[in-house]
Amino acid sequence: MIQKIIPVFFCCILFVTAAAQTKDTAVYIGGKAILLSEVVVNSKLDISSFINRVKNDTTFYKAFKNLDILGYTSLNDIRMLNKKGGTQASLNSKTKQIESNGCRNLQVIKEETTGDFYNKLHEYNYYTAELYASLFFAKGTICGENNIVGGKDISTEGLSGIEKHKKQLEILFFNPGKKINGIPFISNKTAIFDDGMIDKYDMSIDIADRDTTSCYLFSIKVKPAYINEVVIDEMTTWFDIRTFDVMARNYTLSYDAGVYDFNVEMQVELTHFGSYLIPSLLRYNGNWKVVFKPREHGVFTATLFDFNK
Repeated sequence: MIQKIIPVFFCCILFVTAAAQTKDTAVYIGGKAILLSEVVVNSKLDISSFINRVKNDTTFYKAFKNLDILGYTSLNDIRMLNKKGGTQASLNSKTKQIESNGCRNLQVIKEETTGDFYNKLHEYNYYTAELYASLFFAKGTICGENNIVGGKDISTEGLSGIEKHKKQLEILFFNPGKKINGIPFISNKTAIFDDGMIDKYDMSIDIADRDTTSCYLFSIKVKPAYINEVVIDEMTTWFDIRTFDVMARNYTLSYDAGVYDFNVEMQVELTHFGSYLIPSLLRYNGNWKVVFKPREHGVFTATLFDFNK
């Protein structure tokens, strides 16, 4: 009974006091338990503000938007695997995005392919490859883009077919934890911080170095009892303690809706170029199946460097 009437802020004080006796401490924000390491407890981090910043973070999305206004070189390794795990088709290339006067275009420095990566019209035979290209390969000359994200959500409004699916993938990439409209059976299941979803996860906060950057390490993992009811199984994010920029994020997505299923693991590393936060490495390992289409298992790595403006 006493626990029900003690104010949340007083509970936090009690938990901080107990930190000297236990390695990990649980605090409750809005009735949700968050496990804190001893070093986080001692840092006196405002947990409620921290969670709100995590929910509303735009730095991850902004980092990818920055690619629209910068020049850079990319090493691209895409492999499509067969049922036995061998390579069925592949692309290995080095490309350079040229940015000039508000426009960008792609220069292919070298490219090698195997198997049926392309069809006779030099179009992608694989949906995974087409989605990769939409993220990292400028098609023709593209002008008039910007990197503004403030107050904007990634929207699928007015889109259909492959363009809509590309945008939905962007939401999973750039705003994991946000609701995705238009995907049958799972739209609400991606909104991990909403009521009805947040209780299905365990959350923890720690402090750890990422390369030479001190970071808050925020982890969210589905509770075993709900593994079949969520899309984001696990997500770990490193936030720069000084700027709160996302410096890296690892996440696992999976779901079986009958007419389609997928199991995807992604790792993203970010760095700075001047005042710009940009992705420097992205790894993807995904297996998915849509009704009436063959199953695809794709593995790709994008390595980005030599940024310029």
